[in-house]
Amino acid sequence: MLSRHLSFPIRCLIMNLRPWITVCSLALLTSPLAFAADAKPEPDEKVVYKTVGDVQLSMHVFKPAPSDSAEPRAAIVFFFGGGWNGGTPSQFYGQSRALADRGMVAMCAEYRVKKTHGTPPKTCVADGKSAMRWARQNAPRYGIDPNRIAAGGGSAGGHVAAATATVTAFDDPADDTSISCRPDALVLFNPVYDNGPDGYGYDRVQEYWKDISPLHNLSKDTPPTIVYLGTKDKLIPVATGQAFKAQLDTLGVRNELHLYQDAAHGFFNKGDAYKDTLAKSIRFLTSLGFLQGE
Repeated sequence: MLSRHLSFPIRCLIMNLRPWITVCSLALLTSPLAFAADAKPEPDEKVVYKTVGDVQLSMHVFKPAPSDSAEPRAAIVFFFGGGWNGGTPSQFYGQSRALADRGMVAMCAEYRVKKTHGTPPKTCVADGKSAMRWARQNAPRYGIDPNRIAAGGGSAGGHVAAATATVTAFDDPADDTSISCRPDALVLFNPVYDNGPDGYGYDRVQEYWKDISPLHNLSKDTPPTIVYLGTKDKLIPVATGQAFKAQLDTLGVRNELHLYQDAAHGFFNKGDAYKDTLAKSIRFLTSLGFLQGE
């Protein structure tokens, strides 16, 4: 052993420090920093749902445990945020695994973005619609009830999710439009849903903002919706969330707006806010019959 070759004073020093080294090591292992680099849960399957030229877009699927019941399951398709510029489906891996563990089939969809594909926001919506149609068309493959498919997303991904429910334009010409892209529920995290002159991204969509802005395309057919928004979100003002809710209330559409005091944009991705928004989403989906139990 190396210690045999050390001088007596150094050996004594190591012996005296050993308890403190052990305590510090245990403290490190049990601190939040020790788990900061932990990998997110991985999807059970990745399958290409759309091909455009040489671009393949994948659906990342989280499956619930096998069941003896023949009853079809509900599903949810999540869309990542990133200002229509970037992002990754892994943003909603945590929520997807949690919902799959509760009995839903959860999916995280890739879609084309400006940084990678040079595409405008309307292409994001077209891909979102394709993703929803794929999920519904492949419902038998995953044991899904085609009438219980929700859409969810954060920021620009929240826009894509909301647009699949409200926007009638921007269908991909290759899509089978006889298959509905409209979700049966919406779970939106600080969503970009006002693209008007005073809203987010107007400079990028001004030529067609009336056709792509969910706030300006609401109807009585808009599905039940839950929204999470921080009061200090610099991109999505509270007034926008309240206007969205007011319109849905007037239309008689069930909806919830949950405001998080002093929270900024993207607050839902970590800590207590992550846990709270997930718990509220589970309760909301359970109330709609997408999940069972408390």
